[in-house]
Amino acid sequence: MTTVILECFRTLSISAQQLRHLPKNIEGGFPKMPSTVKDLDVPHLFREPYIQTGYRPIEQNWKYYFFSLFQKHNESINVWTHFVVALAVLLRFKVFAEVESLSLDPVSLPLYIYVLSSLTYLTFSFLAHLLQSKSELAHYTFYFMDYVGVSTYQYGSALAHYYYSSNQAWYDTIWPFFLPGAAFLGWMSCLGCCFAKYRYKRPYPPMRKVCQIVPAGFAYILDISPIIHRITSCYMESCTDKAVWFHFLQIIFFVIGAYFFSCPVPEKYFPGTCDIIGHGHQIFHLFLGLCTLSQLEAMLIDYKTRQEHLTARHSPSDIYVACFSFVLLISCSTITAIYLRHRISKKLKDKEL
Repeated sequence: MTTVILECFRTLSISAQQLRHLPKNIEGGFPKMPSTVKDLDVPHLFREPYIQTGYRPIEQNWKYYFFSLFQKHNESINVWTHFVVALAVLLRFKVFAEVESLSLDPVSLPLYIYVLSSLTYLTFSFLAHLLQSKSELAHYTFYFMDYVGVSTYQYGSALAHYYYSSNQAWYDTIWPFFLPGAAFLGWMSCLGCCFAKYRYKRPYPPMRKVCQIVPAGFAYILDISPIIHRITSCYMESCTDKAVWFHFLQIIFFVIGAYFFSCPVPEKYFPGTCDIIGHGHQIFHLFLGLCTLSQLEAMLIDYKTRQEHLTARHSPSDIYVACFSFVLLISCSTITAIYLRHRISKKLKDKEL
């Protein structure tokens, strides 16, 4: 036994000596993480009202910003909330698809598009908050991409509400206008957000919020209208529909999140104390994530229990045409973002000359 113990110690001693002689350049495989800086140490473009610390320095290499996923800074919660929700959406849908033996047919196609649109907006938001600090052009590029994700999610939600969640009385009234209106307002939402980002500089005037909120607000009102009708009808009939409760939660979570998106609270009242955890945009992300998870659960229930509404109203060709409009919306939003990014790039180059 003594011999074995001595042999172990000798082996450990040799291993320790070998580790000490490993090439020092192995450390170069891990990025050195610069400390976060104060608001005065970054350009105005990157500063948020009442957020005084926790900014990542600009013009670092890309590896730094990717690895800042594991660093404490004022975007950490924004990054992780949507990253975790995206994983939750993917896993929940995977389990549902396996249990229900889901196939890609006309009946399930709007559900697939809804899940894809949810993952798109969550992923684009995750990337925007993780990578936007690289440079001014990167800041605009990733936020324009984020706005494309938002419009994609808006229309994906509208498709799912239209096909799975709407009552016949609502459908009979508004069906000719709903999907074209949802697609147009989804694009206007992207255009309004991209234009506001392109046009207005810090400190932002109130008109910037108007450009962002008004198109998105109208898009949301139209997209959620079948759900509002469903909830009110259900409660008048002593509702026992389980999906309605999740639809109700998605609206509550969205309204709370919209408030924190629109107003810089609580950081306005406690400047400098909510920099890393607790500022309004983080709370907005949290409630938007809860909204998406509630909406997903409602959609899965509606898909299982209300397929007869879809098959009675729509032929497969109708569904394919409507889903093609989803691709058209993404194309229009992407072209808008690319065009304004080109304008921004030209401005930045002119400023450097």
